[in-house]
Amino acid sequence: MSADDKYPEDSGRRRFVKGVVGGSALAGVGAVGTVTVNSATASPGAGGGSTQAWAIENTGGPAPRGMPQIPIEIDSEGYIKGVWPDVETVTQGGRQIQIAEMDLGGSTYSSEWFQYCGVEGYAGIQPGYESDNYFRTGSNPAYDWQSASKEEGDRFHVDDFNDYEEWGNGIGDSGTGKPASGRWRSEDASDVVPIQLLRSTRIEEAAQDDEWLQASTSEGFIAWLNKCTHFCCVPGYKQSADAARFGNPNSVYCQCHQSTYDPFNLVQTLFISRPRPD
Repeated sequence: MSADDKYPEDSGRRRFVKGVVGGSALAGVGAVGTVTVNSATASPGAGGGSTQAWAIENTGGPAPRGMPQIPIEIDSEGYIKGVWPDVETVTQGGRQIQIAEMDLGGSTYSSEWFQYCGVEGYAGIQPGYESDNYFRTGSNPAYDWQSASKEEGDRFHVDDFNDYEEWGNGIGDSGTGKPASGRWRSEDASDVVPIQLLRSTRIEEAAQDDEWLQASTSEGFIAWLNKCTHFCCVPGYKQSADAARFGNPNSVYCQCHQSTYDPFNLVQTLFISRPRPD
C-alpha cells in the first residue's frame, strides 16, 4: 500500500482498502483490526505470479507491504517449527512443476508467500527441499538472552520463552513479548532464510477469536520471514532505539530506510511473487 493510501500518522487511523485485480474483487481482513490489499498485475513463470499472503502489517516507511507470516507448530517435546505447505506436482504452462500449497485456517498457505527479495532462489524455499522445519538460532543472535543460552544451530524451545510476559531489553515497553532471531529451512544450504520468532500475550488473546491465528500460531508464538519488502534488509523487533523516532518502539523496525511493521496486526496482502529459478 503506497503512502497515498494511508491516513496521516497523526490521525491515528488507517484506511479500509479493497483492491480489484484481474476482474476479481479481493479484500484482506486483518486479524487484529485492519484491512489491506496490495494489488498488481500477474507475472509469468513457474511458481510465481499474483499471491495473497498473511503478513505482519507495514505501518510506515517506504516498504510496499508487510512481511509474510510463517505458520508455526510446537512438537510433542516443546520445540518450535514452521509449517511447510504440502508438496505436489502440477502442470503449469505446459510443463510439470512442484508447488507447496495447502489450506490452513480458512486461507491458502503457499511457499509463494516467501518468493521475493531473491529468497525465491534459496534452496530452503524450493517446494521439495528436505528439512525438519525447526526454527534455529543463527550465528549472530540479535538478543543477549540468545547469546547467553543458545549455541548456533540450536532449536528454539517453549521453555526459552518462559519469561515472555515480563521480558524487556530497554527498548520500548517491557512485557509486550519476547523475541528471537534465527533461521529456517537452512541446514545444509548455502543461503540462510532469516526469521523472527515472538511470543506475546497479545498474540494469545488475538487468537482466541480468529480462525487464521488459531491455525497459524500456538501458545502465543508467531513467526515471519524477516526480509524487509523494500530493499530486502533484515529488520528487527526491539533491536534499535531509533524505532521510536520513526513509529513505535514496540514495532519491527528496518534501519536501512526506516520502514516499520506491526507484529501484532496480521493483514492479507496481495503482491507478485517472483518465479523460482529453474
